[in-house]
Amino acid sequence: MIDTHVHLLEPDRFTYEWTKDFSALAGRFDHSDYQNASRDSGIQAGVFMEVDCEESSEEAHYFCSKAEDPEGIIRVVVAAGRPESPDFERSLDAMAHPRLTGIRRVLHTQPDELSQTSLFRKNVSLLGARGITFDLCVLQRQLPIALELVRECPQTTFILDHCGVPEIASNDAPTGEGFLVWKKAICALAAEPNVNGKISGITAYAPAPLRNVEGLKPYTDTMLEAFGPSRLVWGGDWPVVNLGDGLQAWTNISRDLFAELTEIERAHIFTTNAKQIYRIP
Repeated sequence: MIDTHVHLLEPDRFTYEWTKDFSALAGRFDHSDYQNASRDSGIQAGVFMEVDCEESSEEAHYFCSKAEDPEGIIRVVVAAGRPESPDFERSLDAMAHPRLTGIRRVLHTQPDELSQTSLFRKNVSLLGARGITFDLCVLQRQLPIALELVRECPQTTFILDHCGVPEIASNDAPTGEGFLVWKKAICALAAEPNVNGKISGITAYAPAPLRNVEGLKPYTDTMLEAFGPSRLVWGGDWPVVNLGDGLQAWTNISRDLFAELTEIERAHIFTTNAKQIYRIP
């Protein structure tokens, strides 16, 4: 398995304001901790995902250098970027590294208007020409806004994080109005050929009674129906996954969710697509 969503937290080196609201994320979660957490999971390689720290450029350089270690699990880096900034292109030049494969701007904590400006869209479009991906991190209600961004940047490859953060607790899947609204938005995004889906993070958003195959299958089935096995990747979202039942529980559930697929289809979701989309050596 390739984990396309690994957060590493080093609070002695970087500043993470958002983690202060979650006791389960207090302290250090470094590479060795992740190796321990993933030891029996079948994960063989990982993509470092930026952690919205204040020192984003330093974070990118630090983890790109770590990704060069042949003994490490982390192989490539998705760094934080600020496409709303006039200096975005200059910052890309400064962060350039063979192991830098993608950029993410967390949008679910920002005003909806942020990604709707011409500057933001122009800068995200620049990524396509450089062969750099953009991870979409939006809430369920923001999926239509994400669709607008995707359509304005047709040459950029997007990955929709966490199944579009569905409101699992209140959606009443598979027949509730909330679920059907989410499903329609997912299908609209999947209709755009430059968008890929990521099966990740959903146990952290699900109440305990729904953190199982039965509770999550309506969401993964929809992602599979919309994107197909060739445009889906898998992510552990460690250590945020600890807000649910942890990485091992999520990997076990994930295997069960896709047990009915062929071996080749499962390989696409768990390994092959990640290598291609994130250019993992």
